[in-house]
Amino acid sequence: MKIRAILGALVLASLPAMPALADNMTPEEIKKLVDEAVEKRLQEHERREGAGDHRETVGAPGNEPGIGSLPEVGKERRTENQAALSFGSTGSGRLVYAKPFVAAPKAIVGGYMDIQYRSHRNGVLESGMGSGTTNGFDQQRFVPFIYADITEHVKFAAEIEIEHGIREDATQGAEIGLEFAHIDYLVKEPFNLRAGILLVPIGKFNLLHDSPLNDLTDRPLVSRLVIPSTMAETGAGFYGTLYPGRTSKLDYEFYVTTGPCGYNGDGSPRIREEDGTRRSRQRKCPSEDGLDINNGKAVSGRVAFSPMLGVEVAGSSYFGNASPLSYNPLSITAIDWTFQRGPFELLGEAAWAYARGNSRAVQGATFATPGSLLSGLNTLNSFAAPPQRMQGFYVQANYHFMPAFLTALSPKRFGEGSTFTAVFRYDRVNLNMDNRGENSGELEQFSFGLNYRPIEDAVFKASYQYMPKSFNPNTGQRIHDSAFVISAATYF
Repeated sequence: MKIRAILGALVLASLPAMPALADNMTPEEIKKLVDEAVEKRLQEHERREGAGDHRETVGAPGNEPGIGSLPEVGKERRTENQAALSFGSTGSGRLVYAKPFVAAPKAIVGGYMDIQYRSHRNGVLESGMGSGTTNGFDQQRFVPFIYADITEHVKFAAEIEIEHGIREDATQGAEIGLEFAHIDYLVKEPFNLRAGILLVPIGKFNLLHDSPLNDLTDRPLVSRLVIPSTMAETGAGFYGTLYPGRTSKLDYEFYVTTGPCGYNGDGSPRIREEDGTRRSRQRKCPSEDGLDINNGKAVSGRVAFSPMLGVEVAGSSYFGNASPLSYNPLSITAIDWTFQRGPFELLGEAAWAYARGNSRAVQGATFATPGSLLSGLNTLNSFAAPPQRMQGFYVQANYHFMPAFLTALSPKRFGEGSTFTAVFRYDRVNLNMDNRGENSGELEQFSFGLNYRPIEDAVFKASYQYMPKSFNPNTGQRIHDSAFVISAATYF
């Protein structure tokens, strides 16, 4: 009835456009003409509605996933009443499209990549001949990210890391794996749940290690060797943010995860003087399935306090049994700090690791008597026992600037959003504090760098590294070294 009235009004409104016809007609004739026109319009409307209903019934993606045209990503959104997932009665070749995200796209794909060239004074870079080379290019990381809002409270995030992608053989250093992949259930800002492959919250660098974020090409020594960034384990936990004061903020994370893999199948330790804790990560576990080696779990947590904008201090800790047949836990404790004021920035991290009993043969060892002091396993000093205690730190100062003459010369390239950064970083680690001989596990490095960011998300870097205490992985010898490194990194 409502549609009929609307159509009648439209017909009456059109009569003034036909004044000659209206003047020669009686009121009865006009009414009859209007009724006929309304009836004709109504029949046309009903035919169109019926055809639309038929199309929706046959081809609507919401009724059966995988049927109908694909939506345009970024324009079509989720419907309020989405059809429940089920096994459809038709499909065959179309079943490959029977996924909820086909009809309702909600994922975002991005990531970052980097490339570098480095030239060393010594032959420390890898080569097929064993002696090492002094210079070379390396496309070290290509890292796609996938993020999705499943619902208002359910979020998904994942990072796929491809390292040294030009190499096809994993034995030659190629790595492909999930850096992290987890589901979050948001309850409230002070408390949220997370489960999946998690970045272990030890120090800040392990959580924020993307190449475009860093002002130097190489990661800090302490964040690679004492805290084995990137360190991720499968598990679950919770995180949140609190506001204890008017200008202060407190962030925390707490997780229960699978734990470290500290020993090989023969009982020999994987925590070594040459590379610290790196080989104890779950991703390096000799177990084929990568599952827990001892039915034990690790616990980790980080609390970061920011009393005001630009200042943050945090403490974190990790603890888990590293042995399959005995109690030999690995513990790592760290503090990190960030201070920003205008163009100046001071940041750093310090960490201490304790691999209990790592210097002695564990229960189940086949190459030595359980409980005996081990020797002959270190490359730097074969007479020293494998390390139990390690420590290290780095301090980095940044100064951001943009010369006015460059802005005047080319506002598009050196205008708003672009910046130069002068960088200095001092690194020092000791990967065997129990070995105090001449060939102990001490490493030291001074880094001087300058980088240019056309925008915040992309950076071109150049740096000089002076390493008075370094290690040659190709020869197993302690050396003095220096290097010039240039690189580029960008988010996409």
